[in-house]
Amino acid sequence: MQTTLNLKHQENPVNPTFANHETFHPRFGWLKKGFDAAKKNPGVFLQDDAPVRLGVGKNMVRAIRYWCSAFKLIDKSNSPTAFGEKLLGNNGWDAYLEDPASLWLLHWNLLKPTCEAAAWYYTFNVFRDLDFTKEDILAGLQDYIKSFDKKIADSSFIKDISCILRMYATQDFSRDNSPIEDSIDCPFNELGLIRHFGKSYQFKIGAKANLPASMIVATCLEYASWANQDSNTITIRKLLYDEGSPGMVFKLTESVLFGAIEKVAKEFNAIILEDTAGLIQLSLPENPEILAEEILDRYYLREQS
Repeated sequence: MQTTLNLKHQENPVNPTFANHETFHPRFGWLKKGFDAAKKNPGVFLQDDAPVRLGVGKNMVRAIRYWCSAFKLIDKSNSPTAFGEKLLGNNGWDAYLEDPASLWLLHWNLLKPTCEAAAWYYTFNVFRDLDFTKEDILAGLQDYIKSFDKKIADSSFIKDISCILRMYATQDFSRDNSPIEDSIDCPFNELGLIRHFGKSYQFKIGAKANLPASMIVATCLEYASWANQDSNTITIRKLLYDEGSPGMVFKLTESVLFGAIEKVAKEFNAIILEDTAGLIQLSLPENPEILAEEILDRYYLREQS
């Protein structure tokens, strides 16, 4: 979206940093609390009385700062970003994150370039197994980091993996009655992206009841604005399977993506599917990120009315 980042010349999809969350996943209310505090005073996170101002422990202050930055709600100087204002500002789309669609938008924003949560980027965009264990992701991360010519301790990987699973995994009580530690305190469980049973996990592929078509199409357009900037079309396959695509980030199927595009096309004439010799592509307007923002503006306006 135009309100997020100018990604036209973005070269680095991910910054290979790990375990900056102080072992805390984002909890209910943290992002709004951190954003509002930074808006009043960008230096709040570095002040001695920050724990008192934010009502949390010292390590949690650092975690809130990290998550607000990782979700691109605040910038490197801790000032609110345009995206942060658009979503959580006084007249924002969803200032108190009451709509699950906003969690999907934040999930997308966490993983888009430049992603400051490398283990998250790997798990959703690079790792391709549907059924997996913690050990599978660890082995994958150990191999993945080699491409960055950087040495990361396994303990950092393990902290990130544990945080990812607490953040996203929902319990399958029909198969396992043991609770997931701390997971009840994380809003992103509501997305239902990962199922958990015993020592195994599974990505939920396909339709998500609380993922609106508008969110899918808006992120497709934003993705195309940097991934396909030299073309006026983008293939459905690219939108589904390429690293960093909505299909990977949201774990979509072809039928779900088609359904979303067809639904939004009824509202926006600029959304057009083309079939060229059996190759189905989404036609792109001159500035797809602007149309993406218009789609979200209309979605939130409709939801609030």
